[in-house]
Amino acid sequence: MKSASRFFTQALAVSLLVCAAAANAQRKLKDKDCLACHSNPSATTVIHGKTTSLYVNGNKFRHSIHGAMFSCVDCHKDVTSLPHETLPRRVSCAGCHANAQAAYALGVHARDGKYGRHAAATCQDCHGNAHQILAASDPQSAVFHDNIPATCGKCHGQKFLMESYGLSSEPVISYQQSVHGRAAANGFAKAAVCTDCHGGHKILPPSNPRSPISKVNVAATCGKCHTAIEKTFMQSSHGQALAHGNQLAPTCTDCHGIHSIASPTSPNAPTAGQNLSRDICARCHAGVRLSQEFGVPGNRVASYFQSYHGLAVEGGSLVAANCSSCHGVHNILPSSDPRSTIYPANLATTCGKCHKGATQKFALTAVHLQDGNNSRDAGSIAVRWVRIIYLFLIFGIIGGMFLHNAIIWRSKTVALHRMQNPRMTRMTANQRWQHLVLLVTFIVLVITGFALKFPNSWFAHTFGMGEKLRSFIHRTAGVVLIGMGIYHLCYLAALKEGRRLIRDLTPRPNDAFDAWKTMLYYLGLRSEKPHFGRFSYAEKTEYWALVWGTALMGLTGIMIWAKVWVGDLLARWWVDIATAIHFYEAILATLAIVVWHLYQVFFDPDIYPMNWTWLDGTMSVERYKNEHALDRETLAEASGPPDSAAAEQPGK
Repeated sequence: MKSASRFFTQALAVSLLVCAAAANAQRKLKDKDCLACHSNPSATTVIHGKTTSLYVNGNKFRHSIHGAMFSCVDCHKDVTSLPHETLPRRVSCAGCHANAQAAYALGVHARDGKYGRHAAATCQDCHGNAHQILAASDPQSAVFHDNIPATCGKCHGQKFLMESYGLSSEPVISYQQSVHGRAAANGFAKAAVCTDCHGGHKILPPSNPRSPISKVNVAATCGKCHTAIEKTFMQSSHGQALAHGNQLAPTCTDCHGIHSIASPTSPNAPTAGQNLSRDICARCHAGVRLSQEFGVPGNRVASYFQSYHGLAVEGGSLVAANCSSCHGVHNILPSSDPRSTIYPANLATTCGKCHKGATQKFALTAVHLQDGNNSRDAGSIAVRWVRIIYLFLIFGIIGGMFLHNAIIWRSKTVALHRMQNPRMTRMTANQRWQHLVLLVTFIVLVITGFALKFPNSWFAHTFGMGEKLRSFIHRTAGVVLIGMGIYHLCYLAALKEGRRLIRDLTPRPNDAFDAWKTMLYYLGLRSEKPHFGRFSYAEKTEYWALVWGTALMGLTGIMIWAKVWVGDLLARWWVDIATAIHFYEAILATLAIVVWHLYQVFFDPDIYPMNWTWLDGTMSVERYKNEHALDRETLAEASGPPDSAAAEQPGK
């Protein structure tokens, strides 16, 4: 009996426990049941080998938009008992937000997640922690209007993350500095934020024709705020072209920018009056594509900038007429449209905005004088004839003046040169030929080299050079210069006059003292002028600078020419270093020739108008004694028999 009673008691206890468990499973769990564990900040579990916190702030959950309406198990439907040994399934927001999920699934964020891009934005990335989500109308919400730029910027502001997707983080910075970004930061409720242009859940790339930022849809997107402007724009030439599928026609972002939109009153804005013609209109109307494909008259931009209006704007005028002053801003229409500001009947009103009292007759004057249409009106014909006549006058009269003065200058210069006798040899024929080759190749290299660096300069248009011809001439001149350098080395080593030349050009410590004494003398602080040997410190400096510059330019030029070989042998950045050295050494050499050498040859008052030595190799004995008194060897040779001295003179 006793054992039977014990068995009955145990069976009853088990039955009661089973019934209690069944009752517990059938009843709906309360939030307090879940928070009994999940309110512990130290509660964690291991998911996929990673320790994950299970902590839920019950207070914040109750104040969230979900906590006010739902309990834990409304979302975690698979949790029916406590404790639950299996990990609950991930909650899907689509259960309640089906429309938002469907839109999200079509966007770029869901697409990237589908293809395994781990950083693609999910619901929580934008809306915040699932247990603390606030209504979009709550100022503390991550998707509150004023907070949208910061929310999107959490990902799109990360440089390396964006680069991994082939995107840039620059738009975030640009937006912050834009007129929209500044207004949003100041709490302006109507300022455009990211979602106003890109959308909320269904974010599509600009290449998608359904995207609000696709070119054909941009005007409508901007029109959500700028309604009147959109209506005006869509009736304009540009808007109509877009409506007909012309992708070359400009839309709002082509003129105003995308993320970096600035107020037209900002002096740095491309739409500011002083910038608009060159930075906006010229981008399309200065090209030939509009003329070739759509019949828009060419050369309109060039003719505008040659007019008073264009010249004044380029000079900084803030009141001179720009393109929009005459053609309008968003309401640009062809001149054949009666609504156009440049329709013939409306021109007096348009011109009268600046020229008070302008009449219809005044307004008929052509503005674009060289529009490429060869206008046949009386004014255009008269202007063309004035141009032709004055071109003949300019070239004829000024050319005659130049020829007149050149003949007189040459005669007087030659006469003055012949008066300076007796003369002596300063440069041999061999040395003069080397100098001539150096002179020609240097000039050719300067012109063809800077033509590449400054393609819009006169260098680039010399002799009508294209890049192929320019490159060929530049490299040929470089090869000739290197060859002349090699010849010069052989000349110095093989010939007696060469060995003497290098000996006399070798720098000596006394040269530094000579330079100091020369400066003191010409500053009036020393009474005695210093004497030099065959070459002064200035001539030695110039020679060795030439040697150094030629060697450096030759070496770097070869490296640039053989860039593939050099890049494989060393590293590609060595070619970049060689290019930088080649450019800056070219500037240094050119300025040295202009400032230093041309002074010695042309502008020194002692030899003005020119030092003839580079042409005939001679120099007056008197001047040589004055400048090179310490070169007794050369002076002794110059004082030889009269016949030999005469033989050195040109024409003898």
